[in-house]
Amino acid sequence: MNLQAKLMVSALCLSALPLAQAADFEDFGRVIRVTPQMEQVNRPRQECRTEYVQVQQPQQRSVGGSIIGGVAGALLGSQVGGGNGRTAATAAGAIAGAVVGDRIDNQNAQPAGVTEQAVKQCRTVDHWESRANGYEVVYDYRGRNYTSVMSYDPGQRVRLRVSVEPMQQ
Repeated sequence: MNLQAKLMVSALCLSALPLAQAADFEDFGRVIRVTPQMEQVNRPRQECRTEYVQVQQPQQRSVGGSIIGGVAGALLGSQVGGGNGRTAATAAGAIAGAVVGDRIDNQNAQPAGVTEQAVKQCRTVDHWESRANGYEVVYDYRGRNYTSVMSYDPGQRVRLRVSVEPMQQ
């Protein structure tokens, strides 16, 4: 036998060595019981409601009467006296005219009122949910019961990988 043939036979023998030591195959087991493994998860959420509150409205006042009254009072005051007395009379006339003009202009003004205003009130509340995070599966394989935790519910039968290897003494 030539060298190339000997190398090929050796390579084939070496690659078959793991198969001679152990054999893996697939089979099915009968599911006896599946128990969901539950966990509590908090998913907070917002709850909002609308409330109506009373708001004080300021009285609506006009400034036109004060201005006109102040100007008229200043003109009348300037007609009285002389020198520093005339200046004082002009200032006093402007003040008195502004006060009288404001009262006349705003005597029929609506009094301050109250209105309702909508206010949105929100708060965060806890919302707990139960969620399966795995399944405890009890199954029978060749007359023996086994338990395993799986990420899914396998149904009525579970697919198994069976490994057979000789016992070492």
